[in-house]
Amino acid sequence: MTILSGHARLAGILGWPVSHSRSPRLHGLWLRRHGIDGAYLPLPVRPERFADSVRALADLGFRGANVTIPHKEAAFAVCDRVDPSAERAGAVNTLVFREGRIEGSNTDGYGFLANLREAAPAWRPEAGPAVILGAGGSARAVAAALLDAGCPRLVLVNRSPARAEALARALGGPIEVADRAPLGDAALLVNTTSLGMQGQPPLALDLAPLPDGAVVADIVYVPRETGLLAAARARGLVGVEGLGMLLHQARPGFAAWFGTDPVVDAELRDFVGGDIPAR
Repeated sequence: MTILSGHARLAGILGWPVSHSRSPRLHGLWLRRHGIDGAYLPLPVRPERFADSVRALADLGFRGANVTIPHKEAAFAVCDRVDPSAERAGAVNTLVFREGRIEGSNTDGYGFLANLREAAPAWRPEAGPAVILGAGGSARAVAAALLDAGCPRLVLVNRSPARAEALARALGGPIEVADRAPLGDAALLVNTTSLGMQGQPPLALDLAPLPDGAVVADIVYVPRETGLLAAARARGLVGVEGLGMLLHQARPGFAAWFGTDPVVDAELRDFVGGDIPAR
């Protein structure tokens, strides 16, 4: 058990609402594991109070904060400096307060790639095209990370083609927009939509055209194994669940605020995701 002192390092997660967030549980385990004098708090903040609240946290001595829905774009605007990951994603999910300045980054792409490489170690960015379902903020972070990693071509599939085309223009690079998923030569299929999430409609997609050796990733993590992942594994393909992305994206912030680079392991997965339905 960690005892807080007057020198405790403080961080938290800003959202509205924020009671559903698993980040305090995640960071709390790391703090206890490493015996760090610090705390990570849920910070519910109304959108109209966001910018003032961020500046107040910096004034109060917080080391920084994570940012979740609906504040990621507002976080981008409040920063004094953003790094290339945030520039590419167009949003900030990690704030670091340093010498009176607010610095922002986006670790979603980092978390996605780290999880993908851990769960599918044979996957290589240059292996072939990646098909991304969705065109929202998560799709943007994933697409940017894949392009930066060396993926030769991306295909965005979204029910609103105009939104996908806007995302393709914003990111630049070898990106196409399609009205249906062209799976015949895909080396990677990624679902960044909410389809398949508990309480949402299922993602209906025939995976038969995917080549042997293709990897299927889903950023949804409630349930742990979505219908898409179950279908991929039934076909003998590698399926990458979404919980690992959540865990890995937290690492850079923890390192910046608390001075220790934590690891993602089985204990952490069980502790954070043990109560999530398996299917």
